[in-house]
Amino acid sequence: MPQFNHVCIIDDDPIYIFTTRKIMEMGNFSSYIEVFKNGKEALEALKPRVEANENIPEVIFLDLNMPIMDGWQFLEEFMTPNTQKIIIYIVSSSIDPADLNKAKQYSLVTNYIVKPITPDKLKGLFDKIEK
Repeated sequence: MPQFNHVCIIDDDPIYIFTTRKIMEMGNFSSYIEVFKNGKEALEALKPRVEANENIPEVIFLDLNMPIMDGWQFLEEFMTPNTQKIIIYIVSSSIDPADLNKAKQYSLVTNYIVKPITPDKLKGLFDKIEK
């Protein structure tokens, strides 16, 4: 049985999306994996669901550097009292300490993970989440 019903990936890198989705499917981490290619696309789809408290992802994997709306802009627009129960991992290729420190300023962000995500790294993340 999957650990989660709904996991969301917000990232513009098709190779990362494909790889992460396959790892999640093979590890049976989620029964539904939703993908958005930028923060604006994700915000437009998720914000109304959060406000209605329907079909909300339990975990979001958020990239920082995306076109149209980046991860930081997404976080600013997405933060509401209803989003506090969503687990958000920033997953980025950035190793800049400024990004890591900025991520710590967001109560929504559970952790900052440097790409790539491996099966062991993903399993470790999911094992730490209490359901």
